[in-house]
Amino acid sequence: MRSSVLTLLCAGLLPLAACTSSVKPDPTYDQAASDRFVPANYKAADALLGQIDNSIGSGNPLIIATVVNIDALDQSSTLGRLVSEHVSSRFSRAGYHMVEMKFRNNVYVRQHQGEMMLTREIKDLARSHQARAVIVGTYGAAEDMVFINLKVIDPATNVALAAHDYVLPRDAAMKSLLRSTR
Repeated sequence: MRSSVLTLLCAGLLPLAACTSSVKPDPTYDQAASDRFVPANYKAADALLGQIDNSIGSGNPLIIATVVNIDALDQSSTLGRLVSEHVSSRFSRAGYHMVEMKFRNNVYVRQHQGEMMLTREIKDLARSHQARAVIVGTYGAAEDMVFINLKVIDPATNVALAAHDYVLPRDAAMKSLLRSTR
C-alpha cells in the first residue's frame, strides 16, 4: 500500500516538475550585454563606412530608410526598424548627420512600419534635405537564419556606393523581432 501511494504521489508531481523546468529565467544584464545583435549591426555599418571612405564626406547629411521585408517591400518589423536605428547610430558616431525621418511630415511613414521610401521619392527627399546618400536595406527570413542586405545609394544616380550582406541566427529573440506589428 505504501509503495502504491508513493508511486501515485511521484506520478502526480512529475508533470509539475516538467512544467517548472521549461520556465526560462529572465536574462541578466550581463547576458543582455553579451548579445551579438547590436554588434552585428554595428559591424555591418562599419563595413559600409569603410567602403564609402570619405567619398561622401563626414559631416554631410544622410537619410536612412527602414530596412524592409524583401518579400513585401512595403512592410517591415521591429527587426527592420532596429537594424535601421543601429546603422544610423553608427553613422552618427562616425560624424555623419543623419536626418531623422520620424519627425518629418512629408515622408511616407506607415504606422508600425517605419520610414519607407519609394525610389521616385529618394531624389526629392535627398534634394530637400541636401542628403549626399540614402541608406536602404532588406531582410529575408529563412527557417533558422535571417539574411540582411544594406546599401548606400547615391540619390542623384541611384547607384550603390556601398553594399554589405550579413546573416543573423533566427533564435527566439529574432523570431519575436520578426513578427510584424501590423
